[in-house]
Amino acid sequence: MRTPLVAGNWKMNGSRESVKELINGVVEGAKSLNGVEVAVCPPFIYIADVTAVAGGTNVSVGSQDVCTELKGAFTGETSIDMIKDFGCQYAIVGHSERRTLYGETDDVVAEKFAVVKNSGIIPIFCIGETLEEREGGITEEVCARQIDAVFSSQGDDAFADSVIAYEPVWAIGTGKTASPEQAQSVHAFIRQHIAKRNAVIAEKVQILYGGSMNPANAKELIGQTDIDGGLIGGASLKTEDFLAVCQAGQ
Repeated sequence: MRTPLVAGNWKMNGSRESVKELINGVVEGAKSLNGVEVAVCPPFIYIADVTAVAGGTNVSVGSQDVCTELKGAFTGETSIDMIKDFGCQYAIVGHSERRTLYGETDDVVAEKFAVVKNSGIIPIFCIGETLEEREGGITEEVCARQIDAVFSSQGDDAFADSVIAYEPVWAIGTGKTASPEQAQSVHAFIRQHIAKRNAVIAEKVQILYGGSMNPANAKELIGQTDIDGGLIGGASLKTEDFLAVCQAGQ
């Protein structure tokens, strides 16, 4: 039985004061949660503040990205060892904003996945299609291609001790959400595609929905057979909303 995971992606939001208020509220509210895993991914510059509060609690901390390189002359980048040094248990790779706004290819994302996986941190591997791709009927083809890039570099056991987040790009930050049936269909495809390589891992891997999940739709979405929680954007910035989504996963 897969335990639901609700992970908040705070993106480039917050101030030092608001971040401390948010993490304190999440940690306090999460004390009463059972049967659901909780994580937050703050901006890099606030990771230390967040881990100082969340350390030793049932709220895990992750990074929003990672560099493909381990060290060197890469101005502005953050290495996996730096992330690990501050107690992160997760690292997001391949978020749609990294793919679309910063041009990260499937191969680059697969390389970042490998860096995270090899460090012992759990990658949250994001995949998903644009509106044009959905309307073109190639959602499954796109998801399969993104997954196969990781299989090509990491082998059939690639997704052991990993998390996948399906995020339809057209539903991120737009207020649009795939219907529970639409989301379930893609999640089921993802699990079946992984099962072609390793059925045991496919059954165990947590597959999150990352397309504008909120308190109003979380319970129905997480209630689907192959949806194991959510990667939450906007709703993760409000303590009450984020905890409501977490409660939906119980």
